[in-house]
Amino acid sequence: IRALLKRYPQLPITVTCMTPTGSERIKALFADEPRIQHCYLPYDLPWAAARFLDRVQPVLAVIMETELWPNHIHQCARRGIPVALANARLSARSAKGYARFAKLTRPMLEEMSLIAVQTATEAERFRALGARPECVEVTGSIKFDLSIDPQLLIKAGELREHWQAQNRPVWIAASTHEGEDAIVLAAHRQLLSSHPDALLILVPRHPERFNSVFELCRREGFATVRRSSGEQVGAGVQVLLGDTMGELLFLYALADSAFVGGSLVANGGHNLLEPAALAKPVLSGPHLFNFLEIAVLLREAGALEEVDDAQGLAVALQRLFELPQDAQRMGEAGLKVMQANQGALQRLLDGLGRLLKI
Repeated sequence: IRALLKRYPQLPITVTCMTPTGSERIKALFADEPRIQHCYLPYDLPWAAARFLDRVQPVLAVIMETELWPNHIHQCARRGIPVALANARLSARSAKGYARFAKLTRPMLEEMSLIAVQTATEAERFRALGARPECVEVTGSIKFDLSIDPQLLIKAGELREHWQAQNRPVWIAASTHEGEDAIVLAAHRQLLSSHPDALLILVPRHPERFNSVFELCRREGFATVRRSSGEQVGAGVQVLLGDTMGELLFLYALADSAFVGGSLVANGGHNLLEPAALAKPVLSGPHLFNFLEIAVLLREAGALEEVDDAQGLAVALQRLFELPQDAQRMGEAGLKVMQANQGALQRLLDGLGRLLKI
């Protein structure tokens, strides 16, 4: 979005979402940007989509990754508004689901002007479902184009110094889902037997779970502090609950090693590239079907280790803490993968530029 604002300073952008959490995130990200207006996207009903488009009158509609709404897309097509699917993902499982509703899927995809996909495999899936071949482009994943503010690592170092935790083993379990927190805490308990000063930063994926995960940590006997409380993270604190919005990259920067959640349960994983961009060794569970290609790149480079359970997670973390040269090697390998695969954002912007005709 910021790249579009920079390239087209005269164009206002309407950013939509479907959830209160998404709305809060948008407001926080663009609070200082008058060219951004934000609203909820109406339900995918013909009359609602029509009224929304007549009110906003966009010159281009950009859908991120997987949010395909047939009526919104059709109403755009009726008004001659080009629709682009950006950073598009389509797992084999999702493709099978769409194929079951071919009478709905094919006309919807045929009406799209650009499908900018992350991989060649996904491009084939979109074409097989009915997308026009000339409208499908492999641009790569814009997640590789993540740029890290150098101040982030400096501020993280200063905070660890403030905590007097420069020499403490610190790890993060980020974007965890229900069923994973107990596994993560069991791994941390095992880790504490060999590293009594270890600190876990635990960040649930969904804000509505912050309270229940905090209670779980306390119930399991861990000395726990909530990030939102502003309390000091002293030597006696064993778990810091990341219950703030928009701070995930900073919390990753605070840690020595990173576990990315949604992967010990069958959720498909989350963004492995955020910790990789910070040169952190990356750990995950085996369920990575939403990020298969990225996982393969990181695994083959030696930047990602997959574990199956609490025991495997604890063993992997202990090795990284006790063999810092291994941790450094993994972190550097992940950063190289990031750098080698950048450029998707520029290719996407070029594709959108052809549709805008400005």
